[in-house]
Order: sequence, then C-alpha cells, then structure tokens
Amino acid sequence: MAIATGAQIIDALLARPGGPELLELARARDGDVALVGGAVRDLLLGRGPRELDVTAPDGVLLAQELAASLRTAASDGVRVTAHERFGTAIVEWDGARVDIATRRAESYPAPGALPDVREGSVEEDLKRRDFTVNAIAVPLGGAHEGELLCAPGALEDLAAASLRALHDRSFLEDPTRLLRLARYSARLDFEPEPHTAALAAQALGAGALATVSPARVGAELRLALGEADAVAACAALDRLGVFVALEHRLRFDAELARRALALLPADGCADVLLLAILLLPVAIDLAEDPESVMFELLDGWELTAAERERVMRTALVAPSLEREMELADMPSELYDALFAHTIEAVALGGALGSSGSAACEWIETLRHVRLEITGADLLAAGITTGPEIGQRLSVALTRKLDGELEDGRDAELRAALEGSG
Repeated sequence: MAIATGAQIIDALLARPGGPELLELARARDGDVALVGGAVRDLLLGRGPRELDVTAPDGVLLAQELAASLRTAASDGVRVTAHERFGTAIVEWDGARVDIATRRAESYPAPGALPDVREGSVEEDLKRRDFTVNAIAVPLGGAHEGELLCAPGALEDLAAASLRALHDRSFLEDPTRLLRLARYSARLDFEPEPHTAALAAQALGAGALATVSPARVGAELRLALGEADAVAACAALDRLGVFVALEHRLRFDAELARRALALLPADGCADVLLLAILLLPVAIDLAEDPESVMFELLDGWELTAAERERVMRTALVAPSLEREMELADMPSELYDALFAHTIEAVALGGALGSSGSAACEWIETLRHVRLEITGADLLAAGITTGPEIGQRLSVALTRKLDGELEDGRDAELRAALEGSG
C-alpha cells in the first residue's frame, strides 16, 4: 500500500476546509501545533479525513484563535465547543470540523478507570493513543514542519493494513479500545495483527469490559452506529466477541440487518433498527423477562427514553409481525396488523421471513392511505355522535384499502353511511 509523505500531507491540508487558516496559525506559533491521529492516518492513505485532529500546548486557546480566523475569512456559523477540564475543543462551521486537544500524557489509576492527565510532549501524546496507525503526528510549523513523528512500526503497520496495540496492557487500561479495534477494522478494512488479536481475546476473557461504565460503552457503540457502514462495524464487534461479553445472548446478524435496512424508508431510524437486531435474541428468549434485560442495557448505554422505548418495541414485536404479515390476505388486514407499530419493527419483521413484499406494500403505500372524510362529515349527514362514527369511518377505510371504492369524498361518504361493520 502506497503511503504519502509529510510534505504531501501539508499540501493536502491546504485543500481542506480550515486547513489554510490552521497552517497559518501553526506557522506563527513556530511549530508547537501538530496534525495527529486519524486525520494523519487517512491523509497518508490518500483518504479524506472526517475532521482534522490537532494538538497544541493550549488546545482551547488555539481553537478560539482558529474560530476568529475563520470568521475573518467570512465563514458563517463558526462554533467553538470547549471542554476546559480536558483541554479540548471542537471548532465547527459549514459542515467542517477541527478537533483540537492540549497535548497530554496519561496514566491509569486502575483498569477501566478514566486516565489521570497531565501536560505532555508530542512523543508522550502519541504514546497514549490506541493503535500505532493512530500514533502519527505531523508538525505544522517550525523547523520540523512536515516531518512524520511516529510510534515504532506505525508506518509499516499502515502499509500492511494492520492494527497493532501500542503496549500489552492497552485493552486492560482502557477496554473501550476493544470497541475501537472492531470499528477501525471495519472502517479501514484493516486486520488486527496476531499479538493484538490475542491481547484483545485475553482482555475480553478476563472480563475487561466489566471495568468500564456502561455509559462509556454506549458512547463507543453510538460511534459504531454512526459509521458509514454501520452494519460492518457492528458485525466486527460481534466477531471480536464484544457483544457477548456485554450480555451473553447478544448477537448481531449482519445479513438480517442488510435485508431490514433495504426495507427501511427514509423516515425510519437505522440506529433503532440495528440495536433491535442486536437485542433480538434477548427479546425471543422466554427464560427470563426480556424487557427488564433490554431496559437495563439500553438505559446503561444512555439512550433517551424515546429511543429506548422504540428499540424495545421493535425487538419485541418484530417476530410476531413476521407471522401476521404472512397471514394477511387483504390490504386492510395488513394495515390492521401493522399500523400501530414502529416502522423499524415492520422492516425487521419483513426481513425475518418471506414477508418482504408485504412490508414493502405497507411501507411504500398502505401506511399513507387516508380518508378524505372525517367524523364531522358523518355528523353533518345525520349520524349520531358516539362510537358509531369511528366504526363507520373504519368500514370506509377498509373498503378504500381493499380497492373497493372509487376515488373521492363522495364514494367514501357513501361507504361510511352504508354500514358500521
């Protein structure tokens, strides 16, 4: 695999949004600013990074200076989100983003604990990272501008498409790196080198993930769901053994996920669908209360109440919807079976069996069918207020769904007046 040079990275930076302004600031600071991590990795591979990752001795101050420079360059809506405690800041504008961090060194007081942080050098900042291919920096000014500063073996691993942990306690000190190992493997199409794969297996077998708060696991899981190919990221997590380490029944069926996503319309939520697929083995296990298990997992991962409810409803009802779709003979029967359920549950139910066409019919057509008449039209026609109004509207809707009515309000009104079911 061909790897770019540091000079080529500087040239590529000039073509990136915010790159010229960042480079000008870095040169004025005479070399204390460096491009680091995933941004360097992707540029070395000839890929466009999602955002620019930068370190400096004073990350928040640099972020404020960059924002001021960008505003001077007439970019609209420049926003700075600073985290003073960690010395980090995010500069966002016009769909672009620069992540800036104060250079630091880290030590871990206990396995799985958040690290103790102190100011550090470029070399110390590289040592705290997860994998060698992410431990590369390029100074953006001064005498060493454009040089590649790397962890040992980083460029060789990058050329070999290999993920290598920086040291043997990496996954024990920060077990969220296990989730990142799977995520980077899927995104970059890189393989863990054998020793790193063995370290990951040992950490999982030793229960390393139990030392991390569920909230931190949830944050990493959301990053996986936000990948361009979230199915591949989740499948990599499953193959590595992350999911089963979190809950022994969790499994991720990538083929099922791709079938279900193919059915999911634009107004559906892919994250909800993928999490429901992950929880499906729990939902169908009658050995214990599945709702309590799912609630505990999703609540620990810090999903909102609305997200949690939607995921649980989808996982719990999708298997029964598969059967109901297979049994529905008429469009109105399909409508009655599906209208009260999440669109994700319909997509998953259709993907579970041979009901894909029925799910498509509901998603693309039937769920959009509405009557032009309302209860007010029936009251005006002399029907007494009460349950009969709803019954007559239901009869008219059923006949409309089944193609028994001509188009228009008059045909609907006649159908509603003819009978109450």
